[in-house]
Amino acid sequence: MIREQKIGDVRVVAITEYVGPTHQPEATFPEFDRALFARREAELPPGFWYPHMDRFVIGIHIWVVFAGPSVILIDAGVGNGKPRPAARANMLNTLFPAWMEAAGTTPDRVTHVVMTHLHSDHIGWNTRLDQGRWVPTFPNARHLIPRRDFEFFRDLSETGKAGDSSFQDSLLPVVEADLVDFVEGPGEVADCLQAVEAFGHTPGQMNYWLRSRGEIGVFCADIFHHPVQILNPGLNTAFCILPAEAKATRAKFLLEASAEKALIMPCHFPSPHCGYVRRNGEQFSFEPAI
Repeated sequence: MIREQKIGDVRVVAITEYVGPTHQPEATFPEFDRALFARREAELPPGFWYPHMDRFVIGIHIWVVFAGPSVILIDAGVGNGKPRPAARANMLNTLFPAWMEAAGTTPDRVTHVVMTHLHSDHIGWNTRLDQGRWVPTFPNARHLIPRRDFEFFRDLSETGKAGDSSFQDSLLPVVEADLVDFVEGPGEVADCLQAVEAFGHTPGQMNYWLRSRGEIGVFCADIFHHPVQILNPGLNTAFCILPAEAKATRAKFLLEASAEKALIMPCHFPSPHCGYVRRNGEQFSFEPAI
């Protein structure tokens, strides 16, 4: 449930809420082409794909960044006790607070919660249930929210089109507690992260680049749900709100990440949850981190 990486002087820990063979290819990637996949299927690392089940392995990870005095969460997972439409996410009851403590911190020591985008599986631990009320889990943290996403999901919530209650139970309580700062565009946040626009999966999705002692990592959110999208960058998920922009963002990111030799840290990859994009001519592959 806990895996650690170092990027220069910065310690980065992935805490996993769940992981498993949960996603059927065509349901996850509507443009999935089995003949095309078969030509590169063997390039997927072991444990990323179970053909006898016809399922990709997908996880939910919360990244914890220890950078000097800052303790930064990158995304906030599903959370406990949240009613959600997907059975795998509905009313989770994990030991996330204990896993945080094992990683070296506690909720009251978190200085920043940086949200890449506002899908429900990235904002849940913003709040916890206390005597029937959703209250902030990280009372001393500034919660950094992409403004474009906030306005989009607020409108969905207010018009009854959201599909779940995540805006009300996981965002509004931190807004009402005056714990929110909006990310308006590119720039430095949380004293060590460079925010970069990565629109497409959602209208306001952001990536966050980390540089320390010549090493580079990037929290790339849901540009990818699975390494199959590195093998075939034309694959959007069924959850991508702006499909054309999502494909353009993915193509641009693959070029940048491979050229920079950056450690990519998505939110949904199986163990080891992170790795490197390698370029071979016009194709790309995924190399898991050791």
